[in-house]
Amino acid sequence: MAHSARRDCPELPDFSLLKRVARDRLIYLLEQLTGKKDLFIDADLMSLLDRIANVSTLKKHEVDKLYKVEYKPVVSTSDQLCFLIRPRIPTVKWICDVVNADKAVGRLRKYHIIFTPQKFFACEAVLEEQGIFGDVTTDEWSFYLLPLDDDVISLELPEFFRDNFLAGDQRWVRTTGSALYLLHSLYGPFSKVYGIGRFSQMAYKSWREQVEEGEQRTRQAEIGNVFLIDRDVDFVTPLCSQVVYEGLVDDIFRIKCGCVEFGSEVTSDKSLKVMLNSQDKVFNEIRNEHFSNVFGLLSQKARNLQTAYDKRRGMDIKQMKTFVSDELKGLKQEHRLLSLHISASESIMKKKTQQDFQELLKTEHCLLEGFEIRESIGFLEEHIIRQVSMTESLRLLCLLSITENGLLPKDYRSLKALFLQSYGAEHLLTFSNLRQIGMLVEQPAGETLTVMESRVGKLVNDRTAGKLTDAFSSLAKKSNFRALSRRLALVPKSNEEYDLRVPRDMAYIFSGAYVPLSCKLVEQVLEHDGWTGLEEVTKLLNGQEFAVTGIGADSSSQLDAQRVVVVMFLGGCSFSEISALRFLGREKGYKFIIVTTAITNSSRLIESLLGNAA
Repeated sequence: MAHSARRDCPELPDFSLLKRVARDRLIYLLEQLTGKKDLFIDADLMSLLDRIANVSTLKKHEVDKLYKVEYKPVVSTSDQLCFLIRPRIPTVKWICDVVNADKAVGRLRKYHIIFTPQKFFACEAVLEEQGIFGDVTTDEWSFYLLPLDDDVISLELPEFFRDNFLAGDQRWVRTTGSALYLLHSLYGPFSKVYGIGRFSQMAYKSWREQVEEGEQRTRQAEIGNVFLIDRDVDFVTPLCSQVVYEGLVDDIFRIKCGCVEFGSEVTSDKSLKVMLNSQDKVFNEIRNEHFSNVFGLLSQKARNLQTAYDKRRGMDIKQMKTFVSDELKGLKQEHRLLSLHISASESIMKKKTQQDFQELLKTEHCLLEGFEIRESIGFLEEHIIRQVSMTESLRLLCLLSITENGLLPKDYRSLKALFLQSYGAEHLLTFSNLRQIGMLVEQPAGETLTVMESRVGKLVNDRTAGKLTDAFSSLAKKSNFRALSRRLALVPKSNEEYDLRVPRDMAYIFSGAYVPLSCKLVEQVLEHDGWTGLEEVTKLLNGQEFAVTGIGADSSSQLDAQRVVVVMFLGGCSFSEISALRFLGREKGYKFIIVTTAITNSSRLIESLLGNAA
């Protein structure tokens, strides 16, 4: 695959500033508790904190010992305890237990709670209910954005998806608005803001309020446009099997905060944590590649490396000295990384071969194209009976439901009964969650896609009559995938050959079978400079789209800034979508900055909706 970008592609802003701002703020908060202190850190903040301030940095600011929050009595002997936590009720209750246990034995200590990214009234209410509100001091570490790479930034809020889309808890919307405000303050002002989805609208309004309330400064814009998109606008894309290298590494090994832990099956020794970003030259060349191209590229890389080593032959002493000081260290590092990625690729290949991966992909492609649906249901039934994977079975069920605009009543009942028999009746709540969010639903008897399309048109036209809320609530559980697919050409014609080595569009990320809807919307809106001309598409997506001029934007902003586009996913985005946007950027001369509430994939998406998920 050709990686050469257009010559007129702009440069990306330097997002290391986000880390420095977060680090300085954390250090300031720690210094509010003068003297030596022990620091208790929420488990899911450990990796995040390691990217911002390492242990030596914390020690410099009088942090004596570090502990992971484990919901059990503390063993610390320090007279000052500091807690760095997410604003979660169970964690706050545990801190209350710690303080009350100390009170019971007459132990006097100072307690300081730092909530991140913000503190909620509910947490302070718990402190008051438990009678320790006056015994602790509280603060908030307004840490909103973690740069995972040059063009990927995460809020590291995996709970955003379940809390907002399932539970209806909108507390994180203000956080996303604040994240946008931070980008606006450091790299804005934005020229235009586009978006689609209910939470995107809310995040935009929150950002706008903060901009209007804040101090207006004139600065040169480094970011031109912003595109906000709700995850429920496109569930199909994260439910599809990932086949680009970075996506497969995430599926198999789980990438966390831009870091992956390779086990002994890759290293042939003890586990090894590796940072995956553009600094890794080997990874950077293969991360966005379809997996079928990866071994060829790694083989070519090995030959190039050998050629570089062979340069030593025939060198005189001066040349050899220069080679050792300038090149050898880099070559050895590249050799180590090459070996690592070859082993990881072999491990991926082995696991995917064991899982009948090709048969799985064939079934997915049939669902996307709308062909051989009965055969696909037969494959799914066998998959459930064999108990191959619970999350995989649910993923395929959801993909079938969304692409077919819901399951036929008899199919829904039989597949649900089969699943519950295989995996347990406790998943009745899982089915309820999936139905509530619109990922796995039953078609009303006698309803067809054309009936649905006409209903969509009628309901959207009812906006002026004040029926908007009712219209959306009645359509919230429906999908219009087939109609969207036709209008946006999401599924290339199956009789056309698709060369994965030289891809012609974003469909390469799914072996040429499907162009991701989320990324196609970004492409279309940028081409049309808004939603004009896309009215039929927005009707099928239940509306709630917007396009507005940014605050403080200068129409004469530099052309380079106009082609730097932030795409913000509310509810998570996958590495496949990131690869697709990188491809689009290279083709169209844009630089996309992907901002997401969290990195997601089909497993994480399904697991967050299980009946027993926290």
